[in-house]
Amino acid sequence: MKIGIVLPHHEIGTNPDDMKAFATGAEALGADHILVYDHVLGADRDRPGGFKGPYDKDVQFHEPLTTLSFIAAVTTTLELVTTVLILPQRQAALVAKQAAELAILSNNRFRMGVGTGWNQVEYEALNEVFQTRGKRQEEQVTLMKKLWTEDSLTFNGTYHTVTQASINPRPTRPVPVWFGGGAPALLDRCARLGDGWMPLSSPNDATREAITILKEKRTAAGLPWEGFGIQAQAQAGGGSPVKWLSHYQRWEALGASHIAIATHNAGAASVKEHLELFESYLKAVSS
Repeated sequence: MKIGIVLPHHEIGTNPDDMKAFATGAEALGADHILVYDHVLGADRDRPGGFKGPYDKDVQFHEPLTTLSFIAAVTTTLELVTTVLILPQRQAALVAKQAAELAILSNNRFRMGVGTGWNQVEYEALNEVFQTRGKRQEEQVTLMKKLWTEDSLTFNGTYHTVTQASINPRPTRPVPVWFGGGAPALLDRCARLGDGWMPLSSPNDATREAITILKEKRTAAGLPWEGFGIQAQAQAGGGSPVKWLSHYQRWEALGASHIAIATHNAGAASVKEHLELFESYLKAVSS
């Protein structure tokens, strides 16, 4: 498996020197890719009606596409990955344009993981409908792939209309799109439209069953399994070299192509300590 690292979104802080040191340090240690999470807004838990969710206004999230653009400029080999960009709360044509530019300026190092999200507060603020997010995500991906490859197109969808137009410049190849999530409808979209899957689960029987479903659906659609990726994640917090290796091997047995270690929530107090955790993980899974 290719081994990467997760940007410690809340713990990295806002100093650009620290962001650069983290990205270049991870690359120097041998990281294949870097994952960046996505939340546009954090809700105030004291808002009318209250708020329940794993993240709120006090947790920092760096905007993925601009952050990855910064990282692209200071690295040379690191693959740049959103895990996951909440696509339906954004405008599809604008995301296609931004993704194309990032792919161009990074020499095709950008891989777009997309999800539908759970935070209705963000959808409200971004003026998008929460209830139709799954159907719109499917149409968005279909449209974006056309915008990345066609000089001029007409698209008449349920949610999007383009009349004889496209983006320019376009990347030399389409941006890979991987889907995050595990619901049955998501697995169906992922199998038909995706280049890979980003499970939210552990390497367990449910994940094995989901992979089997993906394989079956791709076969039914006449699509190859070879080259279709699976992006796993590991947590440094609460782990140990023995646990990391066991977890890694279980994902490997399931056929995962990528795994990234999240070093936040593990007691690291500096970029140096985050990178030391990553180095410890590399040693553990390479033993």
